[in-house]
Amino acid sequence: MGKIFGYARVSTLEQNLDSQIDTLNRAGAQVIYTETGSGKFTERKELAALLKAASSGDTIVVFKLDRISRSTKHLIELTEYFESCNIQFVSLQDNIDTSTPTGRFFFRVMASIAELERDIIVERTRAGLSSAKARGRIGGRPATPKDKINQALKLYHAKDNDYSLKEIREMTGVSKSVLYRSLRDTTL
Repeated sequence: MGKIFGYARVSTLEQNLDSQIDTLNRAGAQVIYTETGSGKFTERKELAALLKAASSGDTIVVFKLDRISRSTKHLIELTEYFESCNIQFVSLQDNIDTSTPTGRFFFRVMASIAELERDIIVERTRAGLSSAKARGRIGGRPATPKDKINQALKLYHAKDNDYSLKEIREMTGVSKSVLYRSLRDTTL
C-alpha cells in the first residue's frame, strides 16, 4: 500500500488550516501539503510539490473538492492525471473515493460534462468568427502603425541612445513583442 498525502488550502491569511489538517490526519494522511491562496490561480507551489511527490499506489486526500480546484476543468485534468499515474483521490466532505467503482464513475461523468462544455465553447467561437468574417471583420489586435515602429527602431539604433527598451516602448506605444520582432527582422 502506498502513502497517503493530504492537501489543505485556504484562500486568505485570515483563514485557518487547522480544521482541514485535523480532518486529514484522522483520514490517515502521512504527509500534508498546505497552501494559502485563491484556488483560481494556477501557480500553486505546494500543489505542484504534492503532484511531484505522489506516485503509483499513493492516495491524495482533500477535505473538500474546492480545496484542490476551483474549476471543473482543472479538477478533471487533475483526476485524469491521477488515473494515468495510478494515484487514488479522496474528497472527504464530498464522499468521493476513486478507489471505488462509484467514485470512478462520478469523475468519468464529470469528464464527459467538461468535454461537452469545451466542445460547445469551440463551436460558439467558430460560429462567432464565421459571422464576423461574413460582415468583413477580422479578429485579432489592430496592427501597430509603421511610423511608431520606425520611431522605436530609430530610438533603439541611435548612437546617443540612453533609453532602455522599456522606455522606448513607453514613449512610442509599441508593444514588447512587436518591438522585439521588429528588431529581430532588422538584423536578419
